[in-house]
Amino acid sequence: MKELSGRKLKVTLLTGRTIDQGRSKEGGKVSPFYQESVAVCYMDPKDMAVLGVKENQNVKVSTKFGSVVLRAVKNDRGSHTGVIFVPYGLWINLVTDPETHGIGMPSFKGIPAEVEPAIGERILTIKELLKEHFGK
Repeated sequence: MKELSGRKLKVTLLTGRTIDQGRSKEGGKVSPFYQESVAVCYMDPKDMAVLGVKENQNVKVSTKFGSVVLRAVKNDRGSHTGVIFVPYGLWINLVTDPETHGIGMPSFKGIPAEVEPAIGERILTIKELLKEHFGK
């Protein structure tokens, strides 16, 4: 389901592991390589065009739990309009439901979200996110 409201697009957010995310955490979660591999939002090229977003430009992903700025990357694995994918990491944890429903793991799939261009906004480093959200 997708609906355009101004320059915001209603989407379904999926999260999960990626090879790059797994490799990058071996170098440490404060490394630039880790941020480059997980602070990204994979989007269908058609959705990027609708929003006027080019690859590697920043977008803001918002859910009822919060917002985060990520780098837009074209998802070239088939047509998935109305769906975005963000790898596991602190950035996406800020916008997912912390409720674990008694199983110890939050729901990371099928989250209603909005994505919009984040012109003039930058992606915060993991240290900046920790300080801003947890005071550490």
